[in-house]
Amino acid sequence: MKHALIIAHPRDQSFTASVAGAYAQACAALGHTTVTRDLYRIGFDPCLKSGELPFAESFAPAADVAAERSLLADCDVFAFFYPFWLNSPPAMLKGYLERVFGFGFAYGAEGRSYNPLLTGRKLISFSSSGAPNAWVEQTGALGAVHTLFDTYFATLCGLTLLDHVHAGNVIPGASAPFVEARLKDVQDTVTRHFGRIA
Repeated sequence: MKHALIIAHPRDQSFTASVAGAYAQACAALGHTTVTRDLYRIGFDPCLKSGELPFAESFAPAADVAAERSLLADCDVFAFFYPFWLNSPPAMLKGYLERVFGFGFAYGAEGRSYNPLLTGRKLISFSSSGAPNAWVEQTGALGAVHTLFDTYFATLCGLTLLDHVHAGNVIPGASAPFVEARLKDVQDTVTRHFGRIA
């Protein structure tokens, strides 16, 4: 099984990066392969271009988008890793979804936007915030993200939604035991969905 790890955090030593690293290690222990797209490290441009709009006169993916789609074409699982900023995913991730998972790759079969193209593949997400989980839930942020970035996105693309694991109280200087416990949550999630790690 091949997993695409899509990471959206500007710091390469972030908690988000550690979660993605734990996920990759768990996949390797299962004999699965991974491809990592660390969006800030690769300098991805999240701004949708006019020619990338469906039914534009010169509709075509830009070269960087075509390259990303080629890398993701044979992936079985799309795993998203990101923090909550203003109680939602970073603009970088939204731009990646708009451009790479756009019309002609993730949906648009037979020229119709509501026809998915990634049926049979899977989606899993890992997010974090400095706020406690209870607060993120009470404000409606977690529910909104689940609706738009999990359920709706999966339905649009034809993906099977596996899980969304959110870690609250993730602040700079968080204790090592706290971080280790959260990374163990990641490993347990991989084991639960993809098989027992030896």
